[in-house]
Amino acid sequence: MTASTTGRLTSAVTPAAADILFDRHLRLPPDPVAGELRPTSEVDRAHVVMLTEQGVIRPETAARLLRGIEELRAADFAPLRHLPAPRGRYLAYEGHLVDTLGEETGGVLHSGRSRNDLNATVLRLQLRTPYDRLLAETDALGRVLVAQGRRWHTTVMPAYTHHQPAVPVTYGHYLAGVAAALVRDLDQLEHAGRELGENPLGAGATGGTTLPVDPARTTELLGFTAPLGNSLHAVASRDLVLRLLGACAVLGVLLTRTAHDFQSWTSAENPLLRLPDDLVGSSSMMPQKRNPFLLENIQGKAAAALGALTAATTAMSTARYTNAIAVGTEAVGHVWPALEATTDAVVLLRLMVEGAEPDADTMLRRAAEGRASRAPAASGPAAAR
Repeated sequence: MTASTTGRLTSAVTPAAADILFDRHLRLPPDPVAGELRPTSEVDRAHVVMLTEQGVIRPETAARLLRGIEELRAADFAPLRHLPAPRGRYLAYEGHLVDTLGEETGGVLHSGRSRNDLNATVLRLQLRTPYDRLLAETDALGRVLVAQGRRWHTTVMPAYTHHQPAVPVTYGHYLAGVAAALVRDLDQLEHAGRELGENPLGAGATGGTTLPVDPARTTELLGFTAPLGNSLHAVASRDLVLRLLGACAVLGVLLTRTAHDFQSWTSAENPLLRLPDDLVGSSSMMPQKRNPFLLENIQGKAAAALGALTAATTAMSTARYTNAIAVGTEAVGHVWPALEATTDAVVLLRLMVEGAEPDADTMLRRAAEGRASRAPAASGPAAAR
């Protein structure tokens, strides 16, 4: 029997979805050493340059120190990978520079700085890439929604209220409505991300430093937009994480609701949309089935940010308003998987919107059978129908 008579799928799931769902976990996990120390060393370079320009470090000392940092970066921090780090990788990294360059050179690296403002600065650098990816993928989803909305702007379907056909609209109108909501969600993401441009370096432990540091200069060197104005706020707050998670949680609601509609419209009982083979899966026992399983992945991944927001908010609320491990470490740890899961959900929905095609005849028939019509505005008891 041929594929058309057996119902078996003729292709594997699209590579972009397969990478998210099947292939990513097979790759090596991100390198935690380089993931922490590479942005740390970027901050160090800017800090050393600034201290030198301010006359705190002699140029020849700065040259040796910068050379030692660059050698570690070029070696991908290999000399540090087997060192004990009972109090964290940064102290092992700084200790290595002291051991190899001498106390007078390596020991000046931390002048005018605390791990508190260092960690707050590194967090912002680390968030840049996943945040930018989320923005780019959300923008791509919006563009696909608009393009497909234009493509199907004359394809009549019923709008549903209470799971029943209500008034006639078009499939393009539905997609444009989702795009309109996405614009607001993208605006909230961009607003939350503005704090990534603020530089905490120079805040010290909470009260700044007596050394003549220049936060404006490190702001310029590290690509920030402005220094943070209050040293306590700079190290006590990780509110930007909460705002990012909050924006992701709201976006996740839109993704989930849209996926729910697509689930309904690809069911055997209400087949308004057709999906290509590379966006569905079959059953191991019933290979004739066409399961739109990516929609369930969207719903699961879109919920991750809400859980992360709850966990991060709870962790932060236990801490006093100063530097705290509960804030800078425990609460912040939830942001990375949440950003990745939200981005994955955005990508999967984009694939579904790109690949789904409306069954125009079925949509029109459903609208007619449901007696969907544009009735005149009602008042009184009839308005509540």
